[in-house]
Amino acid sequence: MSQITVFAARSILTLDPNTPEATHVAVRDGRILALGGPDCATPWGDSVPDDRMADSVLMPGFVEGHAHMMAGAIWNYTYTGYHDRIDPDGKLWQGLATLDEVVARLTEEAAKLPVGQPLVGWGLDPIFLPGERLSRHHLDQVSADRPVMVMFSNFHLLCANSRALELVGYGSHTNVEGVVMGPDGNPTGELQEMAAMFPLMRRLGVDFRALSMTDDAVRRYASVCQRAGVTTATDLYSTMEEDDLDRMLRLTGEDAFCMRLVPALGANAAPETISSRALTLRARSTDKLRLGAVKIMTDGSIQGWTARVLWPGYVGGQANGIWNTAPDQIAALCLEMQRAGLPMHIHVNGDEASAVTMEALAAAKAAHPRPGLRHVLQHAQMMDAAQFARAAELDLCVNLFANHIWYFGDQHAALTIGEDRAARMDGCRSALDAGVPLAIHSDAPVTPMGPLFTAWTAAMRHTMSDRVLGEAQRITLKEALRAITLGPAYTLGLDHEIGTISVGKRADFAVLDADPMETGAAGLRDIGVRGTVFGGQLHLL
Repeated sequence: MSQITVFAARSILTLDPNTPEATHVAVRDGRILALGGPDCATPWGDSVPDDRMADSVLMPGFVEGHAHMMAGAIWNYTYTGYHDRIDPDGKLWQGLATLDEVVARLTEEAAKLPVGQPLVGWGLDPIFLPGERLSRHHLDQVSADRPVMVMFSNFHLLCANSRALELVGYGSHTNVEGVVMGPDGNPTGELQEMAAMFPLMRRLGVDFRALSMTDDAVRRYASVCQRAGVTTATDLYSTMEEDDLDRMLRLTGEDAFCMRLVPALGANAAPETISSRALTLRARSTDKLRLGAVKIMTDGSIQGWTARVLWPGYVGGQANGIWNTAPDQIAALCLEMQRAGLPMHIHVNGDEASAVTMEALAAAKAAHPRPGLRHVLQHAQMMDAAQFARAAELDLCVNLFANHIWYFGDQHAALTIGEDRAARMDGCRSALDAGVPLAIHSDAPVTPMGPLFTAWTAAMRHTMSDRVLGEAQRITLKEALRAITLGPAYTLGLDHEIGTISVGKRADFAVLDADPMETGAAGLRDIGVRGTVFGGQLHLL
């Protein structure tokens, strides 16, 4: 018979109402055998004690239901964002508060590169930078000869210098949606959304697949997750070609790989092609690699003014966003994935996008009823009470981008959607009150992966200026903790395996230096992660 290990902890917050607290958990064959005190495993036979976590607090392993595997390898490029960030190696990168600072950092990095090699930056937050918007003229100061491109933090916009624009033929004659033109009739350098961005990204070799699908990138993503206490995480737009699948099966099959990955196949082809590929992938799933979900992109980014929003639109009078997938194609994709029995994760930032998507899902469900098939509206930042009620009628889940309240809340109130709608955005309380299954997320690398911080934002709703934005949308401490554990596990169809510390579930734990029930909601963001337990194996940082 397999060995039984009894882990001791200062306290165990199980999130299981039947056994809410314990000090010991018994594990056998990577699963939870018993909970309680030091003798909890006695009825099962001899056991081996493990006291390495005796001064720590255990919670269910955190589940990051919306992130991207490039969160590790994106640091191969130059960080140009407004917020201080820490890279996977623990290095602090100071945030940049002016365009002059952005140009200076890029110029410094350009000097380190061989002649002609493109310089790529990432993480820019132009909504925070005073004065004029970043343009090709700023980036021409970095280099007139080498292509220079800076990806915005939301990954829905970028800016390029004149040399880079020349490489793809963008000029005064260009008539492509998303290529922003200046008063002089020439491109400003800003490119919005995928149709405008991808030609340049391809030309410069900026490939999100390449940022995700190397051995180093996968391992660095696992490191990012472990530092955050995450034991199950998504890659929520994966190409998953055959070589990628072979790599993922090999890497996740290693004993040292201490997390579970749930990639979602990006819907970038004909509906029948996507469904066929997703079904083929699903058949290759393993414990540590769960396949078969599909990701659909609809609109863009609110802070980039490319999300599709309902009346009265944006407070600055900007045009109403860009469709990455046209409404008729959204309907066709929803119909085919529902027919094939495939769960969908659908990006909807603006409330027009969520309205169009829900009606597409309603038609698909009417045509092909499949009780129990879970679809998730991802981000869903501008849904109001009526839209959450509609989501409940359709048995949909939501995964809300709660981090936006702190990172962008002040700017949304002042510059994008106004005070009233900003107060309701990422409406966790409205979702729960409507009976909609709720998860919350970081969208790493858009914001740093840190489920405890994300739970803090949902419970406290503090902005960067330390004011409360939308007090009515606050949720309780326990609701916030559920939204980073059992909530996202439910949206991924894994709630029978993970999300609580319960007998029979997988022994996946986050190892913490403080008890959330003692710190309260206000202290969640200050709790440190000491490591994880995955499948009963301890991995300390």
